[in-house]
Amino acid sequence: MVGAGTNRTQAGLSGGPAIVLVRPQLAVNIGMCARAMVNFGLSDLRLVAPREGWPRVDEHHDTAYAAAAGAGHLLDTARVFDTLADAIADLNLVFATTARERGQGKRIEAPVDAMAEARAHIDRGERIGVLFGPERTGLDNDEVGLADAIVTFPVNPAYASLNLAQAVLLVGYEWMRAAHGDAPPFERTDYSPPAPREMILSFFAYLEAALEENGFFRPEGKAPVMRRNLRNIFHRMEMTEQDVRTLRGAMTRLVEGPRTDVQTRKRVRQPGKSSPVSES
Repeated sequence: MVGAGTNRTQAGLSGGPAIVLVRPQLAVNIGMCARAMVNFGLSDLRLVAPREGWPRVDEHHDTAYAAAAGAGHLLDTARVFDTLADAIADLNLVFATTARERGQGKRIEAPVDAMAEARAHIDRGERIGVLFGPERTGLDNDEVGLADAIVTFPVNPAYASLNLAQAVLLVGYEWMRAAHGDAPPFERTDYSPPAPREMILSFFAYLEAALEENGFFRPEGKAPVMRRNLRNIFHRMEMTEQDVRTLRGAMTRLVEGPRTDVQTRKRVRQPGKSSPVSES
């Protein structure tokens, strides 16, 4: 299963720090963590003593892959370890995520700073990992003790508990910013060029004439100010050619009423003749 934002024609990102899930309890959460990792170009998933084993072959297998939403390849390549020490043996720098101060005298980093540090170490060829504890209890003190620093999140102090996949997502987002920048992946596409002044003034002339005929500019002494205010509304829109054509077509129908069959037939392009300006 894939989501609306999946684009198989684009080259995927990979690398980044290892995501180490320690004693994860639910297959669905493992799947959601994989999805969060792929969202932000992380590709090293490590599982330490999953409560019910891995890979799953029971009814929870499909649940995990459905939750991964197209990131099933990460579930296929996830490495499983019996102990946390084994899982982090090849790493040079390890962060432990926790919502509680553990009194261990470790550096405490926000995700944005931790991932900037991770980027610097990875650029030097080092291996980095981020530890996430089981859903119900989080990492225990001995597990935190194996890390070099703590990562914690700026959250509501009265409710600091995060879903496991949410925590992975936040770390992944900050990794993406640190490693690849935070510019939006696409920009607005202008399908119609900006309307030239001549086109805009012609629209104003038509609109104001129709409004004048129907008594809009009253009292007469305020007409110049009303015209300026009306024009400024449209100027703030930074109208394109298509905007002006659409607006003028709409105003024409309001002024002239519905098209008749004869009018419609006259607007049909005839061979060798140019077509009239479209109203939409």
